[in-house]
Amino acid sequence: MSEPRYKIVFDGALQPGVDLATAKLNLADLFKTDVAAIERLFNGRAVALKRDLSHSDAQTYLQALSKTGIAARIETQTAIELNLADVHENTAAVAEPDSPYAPPRASVGESLPEFATLKPLSVEGRIGRLRFLAWTMVLSLVTLPIVGVFALLALGLVSGDSTTGLIIGAILACFLFIGFLIVSILFSVQRLHDIGWSGWLWLLNLVPFVGSFFPLVIMVVPGNTGANRYGPPPPPNSTAVKVLCSLWIVFFALIFAGGLLGGFTAVQEEYESSLESSYDSGAVSTDEIEIEVEPPVNSADDAAEAAQAPVDSAKE
Repeated sequence: MSEPRYKIVFDGALQPGVDLATAKLNLADLFKTDVAAIERLFNGRAVALKRDLSHSDAQTYLQALSKTGIAARIETQTAIELNLADVHENTAAVAEPDSPYAPPRASVGESLPEFATLKPLSVEGRIGRLRFLAWTMVLSLVTLPIVGVFALLALGLVSGDSTTGLIIGAILACFLFIGFLIVSILFSVQRLHDIGWSGWLWLLNLVPFVGSFFPLVIMVVPGNTGANRYGPPPPPNSTAVKVLCSLWIVFFALIFAGGLLGGFTAVQEEYESSLESSYDSGAVSTDEIEIEVEPPVNSADDAAEAAQAPVDSAKE
């Protein structure tokens, strides 16, 4: 009994999270043809992309096709199909090289790698949510010390009344801000690519009201699980990425604790101030106390007169 043969069948179904345009572009890249030739595969009918395969070869082809975003499947090939394949073996050998039904000319690893290459300083590629937060944390940790040095230099120049130094410092600070902005834009563009959106959507940050919550959307919306039109998915998150991402939790916790401490301090100062004001209003000054003083004795005669005994009226 001969070994059973298999075929790869595709009926136009796509994997979850992959749009039609992305799947067509990936298939065109895999088969080394144009998108117009790929359009024939999406007519709603089942099409055999490859026939007369062993089970292991069928699994290899299916894995390659799955990475393009389509939902192909393996089916057992009947004996009639085997005979027809044998009859048309020579015809298939001289098939048109750009036909989408022809097998891939390059290995899957070369045309569509499993994971994308990380390019921090590029508008190409994809990064996930955790890696976006980790890279942003690294950028912040690098920028903050530089800002601190610039601040100290600025204080020294202000105390020294150096106008030229202040101008040079302002120019350097401007270049630092532009560099920080460019790198952060590159990170955001790659995060948008991971979601499947165009990098030009970053300009929504400049729109009033929308720009206040759009960065939160970038951090929350998950990316595509498979390949999209911007390339394969990013590699898995390393331990360093997870640690750097967790630093944001520590950072916000410190901000929250500092806010609470500042609020308690302000309340305490206000309470002490109210106590002092109430004490000052309740205190009595010596000017407000009226002291009654008896007038002094004017002379010795007055004193003697006051000291004389009373005279009996009958004797008088």
